[in-house]
Amino acid sequence: MKRYALGTEMPNIGGAFDTTAPAADTLGQALHMMVEGGIFTIGNSIWQIIGLVVSLIIMAMGVAGGIEKANKVMMPTLFLLFIALGIYISFLPGASDGYKYILTLRPAGLLDPQVWIFSFGQAFFSLSVAGNGSVIYGSYLSKDEDIPSSARNVALFDTIAALLAAFVILPSMAAGGVSPEKGGPGLMFVYLVNVFNGMPGGRIVGMVFFICVLFAGVSSIVNLYEAPVAFLQEKLHLKRAPAVATIGVIGFAVSIMIQPWTSQWMDLVSIYICPLGALLAGIMFFWVLRKETVLNAVNEGREKAIGGWFYPLGKYVYCIAALVALIAGAVLGGIG
Repeated sequence: MKRYALGTEMPNIGGAFDTTAPAADTLGQALHMMVEGGIFTIGNSIWQIIGLVVSLIIMAMGVAGGIEKANKVMMPTLFLLFIALGIYISFLPGASDGYKYILTLRPAGLLDPQVWIFSFGQAFFSLSVAGNGSVIYGSYLSKDEDIPSSARNVALFDTIAALLAAFVILPSMAAGGVSPEKGGPGLMFVYLVNVFNGMPGGRIVGMVFFICVLFAGVSSIVNLYEAPVAFLQEKLHLKRAPAVATIGVIGFAVSIMIQPWTSQWMDLVSIYICPLGALLAGIMFFWVLRKETVLNAVNEGREKAIGGWFYPLGKYVYCIAALVALIAGAVLGGIG
């Protein structure tokens, strides 16, 4: 109810956001703020704990019994909720300006190199090319799984999800009189709050939207935590539940304490760690392993062997692209 009590006054909404999520310039300042102020007075610790506990319960139930079953429910539900939101918002006055913003082609912009760099960065990070999820989930695939076909489906549905999000968020911003150029955390927790508060049925729309965000967040936590959990199981021979609990406790402590430093941490991860991980993975797969080993792994489960284009594309184009993502991110302060 507090969110709606703020109405559509941007200073009130922005002030509430800044109070809830204060920013620190350094990691030391962030730790000092959390220790001095208390973990439950700064940030969104309670909701963070709830989301983490839900994610850990899903993970503790196993890959097939927990993660797979949860995603079979969450992902279709997320898509259906976004479609319902998109249909509702399309009938709101002013929403058409959002569609114009999305669909209007500005040829002059294609001459700007940064447009291509940031588009590449968006695709790079959205597809989790730099994440460990594709590695760990790939290791769970059956031997008869067509890996290139699965990769194509991931790219397809990721693009559909991104388009759905765009056709919900930008028209809703236009309907609320907010400039589509706004971005960052403030877009979701300040500007969209203002839009939802001012639209008919805004409470329901906001509730549905943030349920979608919750599903996306839980699936992301599961994706990120599965690799270290699998490591503890395989290398230290821990059972599933203790491994999940161990990573959960570490993740809880770190995520709670760095809340005022989240923006800088995410910059560090997205600008340096992720592209470097993607580059190292490419080097290991295409430059260290033998070509025969690589092609055998990719073709396992396929009825027809992948074309001769794949290996040089991965060895040269992909690795160079990962290096470009690393350098461009460092120079431009992030491209994803």
